[in-house]
Amino acid sequence: MVKTVDARGLPCPQPVLLTKKAMGAGEAIITLVTGRDQVGNVRRLAERDGWQVRVEEQEGGFAVHLAPPQAGAPEPQPAPQAQPGAVATGPTVVVLSGERMGRGDDELGGILMRTFFHTLTEVEPLPDVLIFYNTGVRLAVEGSPVLDDLRVLEEQGVQLLVCGTCLGYFDLKEQLAVGVISNMYTIAETLLDAGRVLNM
Repeated sequence: MVKTVDARGLPCPQPVLLTKKAMGAGEAIITLVTGRDQVGNVRRLAERDGWQVRVEEQEGGFAVHLAPPQAGAPEPQPAPQAQPGAVATGPTVVVLSGERMGRGDDELGGILMRTFFHTLTEVEPLPDVLIFYNTGVRLAVEGSPVLDDLRVLEEQGVQLLVCGTCLGYFDLKEQLAVGVISNMYTIAETLLDAGRVLNM
């Protein structure tokens, strides 16, 4: 039996949350979504848990067909839980909620942010994930003064998650130049699994 999740027109992260809930039954699912970015969010959720994904474009949106893992496939391993007093071992996550570094003079804040990203390409260890939300998403779109450095970081394996709701709010989805459009479910999960979170 195939379960249909109709998430058309729903805002982020509802398509992911509804799909995640439906996956609990372990049966095939068709998730209906409106936007291509929602397709990517649902796909990453399912593939991370070993599900097979096929996308069908339809009038007014997309149908994301999800098939549960085959019998005998290895179970996805849960992230290790941190013990009190233990050294954090999860990924290092840097959160960027604005275009400038610090509060005060905007011009200086812009200079500092550009310097930060350029320096980040030269240091070790690199962060594992960069998360962009609120006006921070403007750093990942066409015309951003840090775009070249972000491309270098992405080529070096740093994951760039850009809030889809924020891009939509500022009408910037079509201008995204680096990273992937993400959702609050993935962002929250990434933050909770992190060993260290740095807020810029």
